[in-house]
Amino acid sequence: MRKKNNSKVNLPLCICVGILIAVFAKIFVLDFYRVKGFSMEPAIMDGQTIAACKFFYGLQNPFRPELLFCWNEPKAGETILYMYQDYWVVKRCAAVAGSPLECAEEGGKYFLLAAGKKIPLTSIQFHKLRTNKMVPQGYVMAIGDNAELSHDSRDYGFVPVKNVVARVIPPRRAIAKSR
Repeated sequence: MRKKNNSKVNLPLCICVGILIAVFAKIFVLDFYRVKGFSMEPAIMDGQTIAACKFFYGLQNPFRPELLFCWNEPKAGETILYMYQDYWVVKRCAAVAGSPLECAEEGGKYFLLAAGKKIPLTSIQFHKLRTNKMVPQGYVMAIGDNAELSHDSRDYGFVPVKNVVARVIPPRRAIAKSR
């Protein structure tokens, strides 16, 4: 008995399965974004494409920029992706829940001590943050590497952990520099 060739029948099925896998991966696992702005320079340059691992912190809600289930939280130093005022934002997690914060003035300049780093502040940011002694539970402080050009947690407050939907995979240039 001769076996029938089912390759014509299987091709549409394979294409459909492939499309479903690609859509699932884009929504829940890995996505790519083009960076606009200078707030993360020199680590991430304006116009650079970054990869974001959406599965790192949990399962993202496909209809809202938040996590449905969270199994990992950002750590200080990680580059994170979250939504702020209808824009995807890439910043560095400067401090996590429970981290002590200290605002100080030195020689007429204001700064914030968070996770062992000295972060510059404007007068307005200093007065907004000075009463915060630590990052509240369920939140992180996200700050751009180029702090003077960055609009971040110093301006709009702490970022809810459930809104941090991805960890940014460091661009090749940044990996090569760190070696």
